[in-house]
Amino acid sequence: MSEDIEQILRQAFEENLEELRRNSGHAISPDLKETAWQQVLMYWKKMRHVAESITETEVRLHLPNQVTDNGRRFAIEGVVDIVSANNQVVMYDIKTHDAVYIREHPEEYEKQLNVYAYIWKQLRRQQLNKSCIIATAIPDNVRDAIRKGNSDTIQRALETWDPLIELPFDSGHVDAMIADFKRVVDNIEDSKFTPVPLERLLEPIGADKRLFATEVCRFCDARFSCSSYRLYAYSAGGRVEATFRTYYSDLGSDTDREEWTTNTLDAAPDSSTLADIL
Repeated sequence: MSEDIEQILRQAFEENLEELRRNSGHAISPDLKETAWQQVLMYWKKMRHVAESITETEVRLHLPNQVTDNGRRFAIEGVVDIVSANNQVVMYDIKTHDAVYIREHPEEYEKQLNVYAYIWKQLRRQQLNKSCIIATAIPDNVRDAIRKGNSDTIQRALETWDPLIELPFDSGHVDAMIADFKRVVDNIEDSKFTPVPLERLLEPIGADKRLFATEVCRFCDARFSCSSYRLYAYSAGGRVEATFRTYYSDLGSDTDREEWTTNTLDAAPDSSTLADIL
């Protein structure tokens, strides 16, 4: 039975990768593909008991009619999984972050999960006994065990991995999180996108003292256009940062740059002074 499920997972994994390749036009390397598959497989082996008990998946929670301090209307939405069994209802929110980091910084996750719990309990009038984060990032000891390829070593490493983090419900966090959303919405609408300083990216965090840039920034889709991460990529070592340095430094061929300059000038508005353009 276990082997049949793994075959189903592998097929779904391959189909998802192919869909991503068709939509994006990019493929991943064999090494990266195998790493991704191992994360899926290890996650299934560790969290099978939860996956098999989930009664509602991808439940969309909606908190409408919110208004920022500047009068802008918005709504808050989130997606969670629900397990209802033995007269207990548990809400799960999946994160790709490291479990150790989440346990050391629960305040960064409590507010969001509390908003979801508030919507579920107060607006939907549904029972809720616990709220939990599932941290899908594979710990280093599990990765090391996978590299060694010994099934007993992998099993022992999996037994030490605890990706479930229960977070308490605090109604005070709901107001704080909604206030954060209000501030973010106003900043976006006012085009305020100032990143955290480079010094913050270089700070060690978590039990294993990894850099903020490694633990947090690598999960951010906006890092490609972040000035702080660009400085970090140029100043730091390592294969990933080297890739970013190549990406940032690739300005194309002489012909590409000339065409870009010509097209940009052609598209520029008519103006007699630089001040008019700015």
